[in-house]
Amino acid sequence: MKYITISVIGQQLLVETDEQKMEFSYDSAESIQQLSEVLGEKKLVGCVIRQKDSSIEAAELDKFRLLLEEALNMPVIFAESIETTVEAALQNERETCSWRLVYHDFRQGKDEYAAEALLTTGNGFIGLRGTTPEMRITEDTYPATYLAGLYNTASSIVEGQEIKNEDFVNAPNLQYIALNIDGEILSFSEETVKAFKRTLDMRMGLFEATGIFETTSGKQVEIVAKRVVSMANMHEYSVSYQVTPLNFSGSVTFLTEADGTVFNYNVARYRSLTKQHLAVSETAVEGSKSRLLAKTLDSDITIVQEAQLFSQELNLNDLKNEKTEEKVLQSVTAELVQGESYTLEKSVAVHVYQSEEQQVNHSFDEFQITGFSDIQEASAKVWDGYWQEAAMTVEGDMMSEKMLHLHTYHMLVSGSPTANPSLDVSITARGLHGEAYRGHIFWDELFILPFYIIHFPEIARQSLMYRYNRLPAAKTSAEKAGYQGAMFPWQSGLDGTEQSQELHLNPISGEWGEDHSKLQRHVSLAVAYNVWLYNMNTEDKEFMVHYGIELLLEIGKFWLSTTMYDEQKGRYSISGVMGPDEFHEAYPGSEKGGLTDNAYTNMMVVWLFEEIEKLYAAYDADDLMAVQKKVGLTKDDLAQMNRIRQELNLQIDDQGVIAQYDGYFDLKEVDFDYYREKYGNIYRMDRILRAEGHSADDYKVAKQADSLMIFYNFRKEMVDRILEDLGYELPKDYLEKNLDYYLARTSHGSTLSRIVHAQLASIVEDKELAWKLYQEALYSDYQDIQGGTTAEGIHAGVMAATLFITLTTFAGIDIRQEALEIHPQLPEKWQKITFRLNIRNVHYQVMIDKEKIWIKADQSVSLTVGGRAVSLIGGQPKEIFYEGVNV
Repeated sequence: MKYITISVIGQQLLVETDEQKMEFSYDSAESIQQLSEVLGEKKLVGCVIRQKDSSIEAAELDKFRLLLEEALNMPVIFAESIETTVEAALQNERETCSWRLVYHDFRQGKDEYAAEALLTTGNGFIGLRGTTPEMRITEDTYPATYLAGLYNTASSIVEGQEIKNEDFVNAPNLQYIALNIDGEILSFSEETVKAFKRTLDMRMGLFEATGIFETTSGKQVEIVAKRVVSMANMHEYSVSYQVTPLNFSGSVTFLTEADGTVFNYNVARYRSLTKQHLAVSETAVEGSKSRLLAKTLDSDITIVQEAQLFSQELNLNDLKNEKTEEKVLQSVTAELVQGESYTLEKSVAVHVYQSEEQQVNHSFDEFQITGFSDIQEASAKVWDGYWQEAAMTVEGDMMSEKMLHLHTYHMLVSGSPTANPSLDVSITARGLHGEAYRGHIFWDELFILPFYIIHFPEIARQSLMYRYNRLPAAKTSAEKAGYQGAMFPWQSGLDGTEQSQELHLNPISGEWGEDHSKLQRHVSLAVAYNVWLYNMNTEDKEFMVHYGIELLLEIGKFWLSTTMYDEQKGRYSISGVMGPDEFHEAYPGSEKGGLTDNAYTNMMVVWLFEEIEKLYAAYDADDLMAVQKKVGLTKDDLAQMNRIRQELNLQIDDQGVIAQYDGYFDLKEVDFDYYREKYGNIYRMDRILRAEGHSADDYKVAKQADSLMIFYNFRKEMVDRILEDLGYELPKDYLEKNLDYYLARTSHGSTLSRIVHAQLASIVEDKELAWKLYQEALYSDYQDIQGGTTAEGIHAGVMAATLFITLTTFAGIDIRQEALEIHPQLPEKWQKITFRLNIRNVHYQVMIDKEKIWIKADQSVSLTVGGRAVSLIGGQPKEIFYEGVNV
């Protein structure tokens, strides 16, 4: 085992290698870059930092250590942390690093908001942003309580007209705890906070913040705040608040609140709109217990929050209680001794009642809840079980493993087996972490649900039931638009009606413009795809017979009603839609939104019509006829679907490039170099062009994969078959040509763009590009590469997609076939990957290294490895050697 020692002497860094000694001036950013360049090429397993008369503060040095650890992608330890051997200490740090998120210092603005999003704790029902108990809603800090399915519609005046928006509501805040010392309430500011560190232990869902606060008179206290949202009971969370006076003894008052005056403030561009969504209907307090009831103003949803205080050191009999119309305020004063610690705990229970739901009577006599330790320990046990099912371990790449843990953690915060099977919700595009996209559900489900399908299929089923429960709304929307069947909304929230904005703000120009995004009708195809993929991997016949088949037929009926025969083209055509690209909303100069023959949409329609035909060979005829009759689908309709899937129009050039839509090849090219030099970040080229008086509708520029998306959904052989069904003959290398063509014209304005293109690059064996794009996607939220968007919530789609792509592209798992297929292509630096799968109720344990696959299933089953059929005996592991392809 080879490691290197870095000595810190005064303000200097001394690095000794086998070849030479090097000295650097200590400057956190610059020295890390220099050390990375020097040490990056050496085959090291870690670094040891030794301090010799260093004048650098311990917190600063630890921050330097963590930054160096990430830059070098290897464990970095302090010499004093070595208890037995260097090797053991490095291995322990490698494990700790991959499971722990650490933030030093008090950040401000979007940097702070982003940290809060990534430090969120939750359980699928409750999401609490990673703030400390003292924090208030400001432009620098944003404590928020999000509850799955809590929406409210409010009116605002924009450009002289009234518009309505359904928002994801920030619920009342019961987390607030602070100190009053000598009449001064300690708040979060650069003046009061002298040291600050936050950690998130992803294994247990445990948030911890340690800070040193100083009053204007110089009194200092150390505060250690911990928070856990229970994975054992979906309704509970608890906060522990430990205070230690550092340089004084004296009187200190602990303050805590139940605050119903909260409002929505997370997304800067929404702040000019209505922010108030709640009315407090009851405040109550009795001894150490408190209660606050609030209702949403329009949707009439009731939120009931009850809390109890606990303390071993403080006498809660001395509590002073007060209530107003919108708050409950509790305080207790104690004489604190310098160097001794005093803890106040607050445990909270949260219940939500929809307007039509019978509300349970809540009284203090019946309210029972335990303290922090009991809730935390019970929650940790459940987390452990979930990690057993979903964790991936990667040997040889510590930081990739850490990002995979981070993404898995946030997917379980966004949706968990603890809560979601009993909720009428799906997974929002930004999790339970922020208010961007107003907490709505999009086609992102196409990227999100595979994670749950292969690990926690009960969550995927409930997400599909969320869609089924809103099938009447989708049918009504189709009818209003002049179609038949089910047209699911681009943005879905409480009741399944279309929640897309009428107007959208351009943050570059500051102007509002019309929003055509609801024309992305392909969201219905995402629903159909998820029904198919869920059934493929669960064989849930009961779901299909009662719900799934009906969804597929209603969606098929919708697309049947959208197709028209074009005499000039001699083919069927679909108009008035937008593709996944999103930059293109209309034809140049047209006031009417919508495009004709979007390639992705049309090819997915062909696939859907093929799958509907297959249903009639797979299910009982009586069951099918009952559903067909309910949907109102005739034999003539089915025959028409068969004709359309052979004659739907695509525009393809003589090189085999599939036009994004009819007329795309007539658009102008963009001078990317010019805009990149002028703006630097050109991810949102649509906004840049509009701010300069142009329109993305006029140019060949894409936000993300559009035509190419079909290759994310299906194997190339399936796409070949779709094209053959349509009567198109393309050159053998058409995929490579399409990838080159569209990649050169894509600005990656969506984090999803990179993950889709990473898979495509792997398919065409451009391994270097696949790895580059995968790494960008893997770090996209952690490094907030979109310029501040993580502040508004995680990107659940890209987080789930990176987890899935790790398995499909690198571990080589394919779950889209009748039998599980494995064809590994491990990245060069990965030595081994280990994971579990649940496919058709068979639970697999899999380990893949450079030479072999170790696999065990709990039932006897057949699968394919590297094109060869393999049989497994239930409970017996098997080693299979393969010819690996290194990325």
